[in-house]
Amino acid sequence: MKVKFFKFLIIPLITVICFSLACEPDDICPESTSTTPRLIIDFYDANNQENLKNVFDLRIEGIGNTTYLDGKDLSGNEIAYDGASNFNNALLPLKTDANTTQFVLIKEYEFVDDTTPPKGNRDTITINYSRELVYVSRACGYKTIYKDVTLTIEPDDDNWMKSRQPLSDNQSVENEFETHFNVTH
Repeated sequence: MKVKFFKFLIIPLITVICFSLACEPDDICPESTSTTPRLIIDFYDANNQENLKNVFDLRIEGIGNTTYLDGKDLSGNEIAYDGASNFNNALLPLKTDANTTQFVLIKEYEFVDDTTPPKGNRDTITINYSRELVYVSRACGYKTIYKDVTLTIEPDDDNWMKSRQPLSDNQSVENEFETHFNVTH
């Protein structure tokens, strides 16, 4: 009788222990984990390059993208976005499948109606870089970091962006919490 009771108790106990040891923590990537960073541009006053300066009614359009980065939809209605319009910096997502990303930054953007082109001063920037995949974790996968990043302000008849300056030689984008370029206007 004792042996039967012992088998009845031991087998389930061993099974529970085995399952407990085989369990792994949830594969959820914590928000605090650094993932693919965005390029950060700070805007400075061209007349006093020590002072940050807001760009009013800024609209950012990714060339080749169907969405805007400034919180306005195609009809000019406000939508949720985490950074644009009257700001002294811009956070720009770079492509992870190409070595070039282009944006149109429109200063003093004004939507008129569906039949009239929007108003504003449009400047195009081209960002070139090389990409490197870095393993983060099983839950988070890989992130892309960008090396040898250059930013070019494409010349036009009425550039509102006057100059750009990388914050380091051989600029890289590995951290989303530090500025990568200063642009004067």
